[in-house]
Amino acid sequence: MFFIAIVIIILATRFIILPAVTGTDVPIAVVEGKSMFPLLREGDIVFIKKVSPEDIHVGDVIVYEYRGKYIIHRVIKVIHQNGKTYYVTKGDNNFVIDPYYEPGVPYDKVKGKVVEIGDNTVLKIPYIGYYTLWINK
Repeated sequence: MFFIAIVIIILATRFIILPAVTGTDVPIAVVEGKSMFPLLREGDIVFIKKVSPEDIHVGDVIVYEYRGKYIIHRVIKVIHQNGKTYYVTKGDNNFVIDPYYEPGVPYDKVKGKVVEIGDNTVLKIPYIGYYTLWINK
């Protein structure tokens, strides 16, 4: 019975409380791969908050959707074109910018900005997401 109560609390937090507080349907994400190393490691869980296009700046780490997958990368350039905002992104450990969208990631594909505490310190839970990565493989 205790286990069921814990599962219900976790599910309610993930699917009801966190989305309401953060303003996004994707309030947490699990880091896959090494593209954001050393800031983020595979299996880290990061917290995401929805922000307006004007609140995403060069240096921010965002989560965006591409073909059903979430990508967590840093904004290296903001482009304002034809009344829309686009973000050129790149993983900290990658040599090239993300090629998925031209001229950059459109705001409507951005799920949110990774929550920071202090200067360039990301709010994360290290390695806990490995379980999720293992289940999905």
